[in-house]
Amino acid sequence: MNIEGLISDLAFILLLGAFVTVFFKFIKQPVVLGYIVAGFLASPNFHYLPSVTTEANIDFWAEIGIVVLLFSLGLEFSFKKLVNTGASAVMTALIIVAGMMCAGFIIGHFMGFTTINSLFLGGMLSMSSTTIIIKAFTDLGLRQKKFASLVLAVLIVEDLFAVVMMVVLSSIAVNNSVQGSELLFSIAKLVFFLVIWFLVGVFVLPSLFNACRRYLNSETLLVVSMGLCLGMAVFSVYCGFSLALGAFVMGSILAGTSYAERIEHVVAPVKDLFGAVFFISVGMMVQPSIIAEYWTSILLLSGVVIVGMIIFGSFGMLVTGQTLRVAIQSGFSLTQIGEFAFIIATLGMSLGVLDATIYPIVVAVSVLTTFTTPYFIKMSDPFYNWVERHLPSQLRFLITRYHTDTTKEKAGKAWRKSLGKGLWRIAVYTIVIIAISLLARRYLLSWLTDIIPSWSNLLATVITFAAMSPFLGGLLLPLSRLLARSRTNKIRKKKQLPPNTGTVIVAVIGFIIALFFIVNVVTWCYSMRFGALVAVTVLIITILVFSQRVRVQMGSIENRFFENLNERDLRRSGKNNNIVSDLHLAYMTVGTGCELVGQKLKDSQVRPRYGVNIVSIQRGGEWYTIPGGDMRVYPGDQIGVIGTDEQLEAFLPVVEKESKSGPDARHNVDFQLFNIVLEDGNPLIGKTPRTSGLRENFDALVIAIERNEQYIDQDSDETFMPGDLVWLVGDPKRIPK
Repeated sequence: MNIEGLISDLAFILLLGAFVTVFFKFIKQPVVLGYIVAGFLASPNFHYLPSVTTEANIDFWAEIGIVVLLFSLGLEFSFKKLVNTGASAVMTALIIVAGMMCAGFIIGHFMGFTTINSLFLGGMLSMSSTTIIIKAFTDLGLRQKKFASLVLAVLIVEDLFAVVMMVVLSSIAVNNSVQGSELLFSIAKLVFFLVIWFLVGVFVLPSLFNACRRYLNSETLLVVSMGLCLGMAVFSVYCGFSLALGAFVMGSILAGTSYAERIEHVVAPVKDLFGAVFFISVGMMVQPSIIAEYWTSILLLSGVVIVGMIIFGSFGMLVTGQTLRVAIQSGFSLTQIGEFAFIIATLGMSLGVLDATIYPIVVAVSVLTTFTTPYFIKMSDPFYNWVERHLPSQLRFLITRYHTDTTKEKAGKAWRKSLGKGLWRIAVYTIVIIAISLLARRYLLSWLTDIIPSWSNLLATVITFAAMSPFLGGLLLPLSRLLARSRTNKIRKKKQLPPNTGTVIVAVIGFIIALFFIVNVVTWCYSMRFGALVAVTVLIITILVFSQRVRVQMGSIENRFFENLNERDLRRSGKNNNIVSDLHLAYMTVGTGCELVGQKLKDSQVRPRYGVNIVSIQRGGEWYTIPGGDMRVYPGDQIGVIGTDEQLEAFLPVVEKESKSGPDARHNVDFQLFNIVLEDGNPLIGKTPRTSGLRENFDALVIAIERNEQYIDQDSDETFMPGDLVWLVGDPKRIPK
């Protein structure tokens, strides 16, 4: 690799990107569009400026940009949020992918493409761009909106669907048919690795961070978090998935820790830098000659993407019970194709089944729809208002009624709840046991055979059972509880009530799966008959002798898992940090809209109003224990608060309240210094800075008063006099008034 060329290319595109994006900010256009224009200007396709020496250099930086962008997305969108919005996201993504696949297939035949080319075209048109939408939401200040979180959930599910879709398309291209076994294996493999990564990460990382808490300053935290991000990305590729998926998974795991906000803060500059390179690389793929030759096809496909995504995205959200406004906002946000379109196109080219002209057309469609995305997001509210005015009253009533019915909480039967909860546990324990079994069979047994051939079978079996034992116990837990309950009722001579159906089903399924795994492990090295005998013996001993110990052990494991999973929320609420009686210590981050911001603690009346005590303030890397009454509170401070559950619950939204304009709005305000000479008749004469209304009415602050060519010592009660030169700082759009 030419290092000098690599650095010179990076320097050139960043300088050009800086100039173009400043201009786009000046004309009040989204920054992401500026990056795309800068990419076109830096490409060999624009002959009036120097171009990059090697486009592969930019691809290298852009790949890092995608990884960091998806890692940052994971930090803001944890698996817990994905589970909470899972049904809506999965259904909406399924409707979008199926609908756009059909639309792409039909339009491909209309344009004269072959069947296989039409299938690949449908796949390319069905995937919206996660990175483009994240950037657009950030630039427009929409990240905190309800529809934004739903859209991001849909995008994540689409990315998971894309993995399966690539397997299907590859199978069709090679075999002219879908290999069902290969498809099922791909889906099972994806689910298996996601669950294992998530379980191991939640168990290990929060405890590791807490153990190293005192050493984690901003520099170390950046190094550790980026190391974890890139390490998981590489491991994801080793397992047969993409870099981006691994980075997102690691971000989602870290999102549940109490360090999520700090990690997001220290990673933000890296994300902005390499994210800019990624969007510039998209702009570099614009080829005017291709656009000129195939402009009708490009416009047609762009129209299909925009209209199709709006229709299928809005319909999917309505089907899952969202309001009409949220559905339209979501549909208008998905009107583009992105990085997965290029990946699918590259797959088709590598398999030799994709027409060479389709790739540049799809690139042009991607750039065009990326360019229009921010405008369609802005158009969603006006379009909703138009639809609301012209929608028939009966249809509006049906949509509202459907939304109310689907979001209304319904009490299910007890056996259904226990069945669902039990099956989830069985699925998780089964995946963990499979992972242990595969590791033992692939690595442990061969290693023991090399060093202790005569004892390898026995040792491998014993070690594998030891590692599996907690999870085999978890599978047998429902059955042991049923037997323990039956014995207790007999001893106490109570009337035996039949257990609910869900518990019985879970107990039977768990027993069968545990029996299967024990037989499977033993038969690696011994006969099936011996394996069955050992399995039955182990199960009987476990159920009869160790049932109580198993319950305690599994309870401890599950408690630790859920404490780590909810560490961020528990730290904010203090529910896992008891002090005395029902008092807890919680850590809360001060938001930009908190009413305490700028106040001295002694003036804030926190104790009389909320009944809590502020016992610490963390500001950057500094800790202030038992802060004095003259200390002030500022946005971003992490304050330690002691109170009861009820007091902390009431105080938390007050502290973490964000300003309505969003946390980044303050960076967009331009403050300047002005001076005004107070001539006779000026309405300020005779008033003081306190009574002038400058701060309240014009957001202006008096910083100095010059009188007779001398600056006077002034305070808020100094009276303005004729001839005074008053120095003000404030918004240049308001002060002239």
